[in-house]
Amino acid sequence: MKKYFMAFVLGSSLLTLAACGGGDEEQETSGGGEFTMVENEEAQQLYQSCIGCHGNNMEGASGPNLQKVGSKYSQEEIESIINNGQGNMPAGLVPEEDATVLAEWLAQHK
Repeated sequence: MKKYFMAFVLGSSLLTLAACGGGDEEQETSGGGEFTMVENEEAQQLYQSCIGCHGNNMEGASGPNLQKVGSKYSQEEIESIINNGQGNMPAGLVPEEDATVLAEWLAQHK
């Protein structure tokens, strides 16, 4: 029951963040202005399947922090990781066409 409640709370939070975006190019998602999530509604929706391992604000959980992943990997490298897996991350968690959208968005986080 606790898991369902946490999933509901996280899902509701994400919907609130997406709805309050207001069309700005960037949306701050953590206190102190240290991390700014690039706004892209489609990619943010796709990222919801990543939250369990990479965190609501891309801060990392059982998977690595992705807040500055674009500084480490190119879009092509990120797409390859999404499609082929790496480390503990399995391959094919999102369809390849969605992986392109997600990788483009993640590469903008530097």
